[in-house]
Amino acid sequence: MFDAEADAFLAWALPRRGLRWHGFRRNRRQVYRRLHARIHSLGLETAAAYRAYLENHPEEWPQLDHLCRVTISRFARDRAIWTTLVDEVLPRLESSGTASAWSAGCGAGEEPYTLAIAWLVEVVPAIPIDILASDIDDVQLARAIAGRFPPGALRELPDAWRRTAFDDQLCVRPQFRAPIRFVHHDLRMPPPAPGPFDLVLCRNLAFSYFDEATQRAITSSFRAVMRTGGVLVVGLDESLPSGTPGFVLQSPCIYVAA
Repeated sequence: MFDAEADAFLAWALPRRGLRWHGFRRNRRQVYRRLHARIHSLGLETAAAYRAYLENHPEEWPQLDHLCRVTISRFARDRAIWTTLVDEVLPRLESSGTASAWSAGCGAGEEPYTLAIAWLVEVVPAIPIDILASDIDDVQLARAIAGRFPPGALRELPDAWRRTAFDDQLCVRPQFRAPIRFVHHDLRMPPPAPGPFDLVLCRNLAFSYFDEATQRAITSSFRAVMRTGGVLVVGLDESLPSGTPGFVLQSPCIYVAA
């Protein structure tokens, strides 16, 4: 499928699903591969034909939603954010005597496992951390629960963290699995647990791929289950919609619940 043809198709289809084209521009190759395979499996030849198919078969739209999921992630992705978490945010949680976190859109588990590793290796806390990890993709969740990863997924992880947290088969050791509970959840639905959470991580998902109305609704649902003073972390290239109530920007990617 030619890029221009696929781009035009996504620009038409995404707004109809509460998604925005701009967020997909960097990672759209993954979506294109799935889209091409789906078009071929239906016996169609072009994106225009698939558009006509969607218009005549509304039951196909959920399948398109699945095609548009971007599943790229790594341990300790965006090291600058993890440096801030380790140096500033996590010690504050430990000193307050409470540590409850939600990794919203956890993918294959790289983010919540990184959080558990950072907490146990760097903070060395006197209290446990409880981590809820949610994702809409059951295949990704199965990989997360299995806890075994290819070497490439660990390339940004500090060597000391990797040696401590993984065995020779690159499986996460039991003590770093114990704090995490994985659940199926669509971010556009009410939160999967009442909280209150001290820390919510939602990076490279809602504030990249969803439209502004959906982003505002998700932000409101986060605030409803966070403690005042809790921290919301978004991706390096992300920000909350302008004028969003309930949060104050503390530093790039870091918002405090007001």
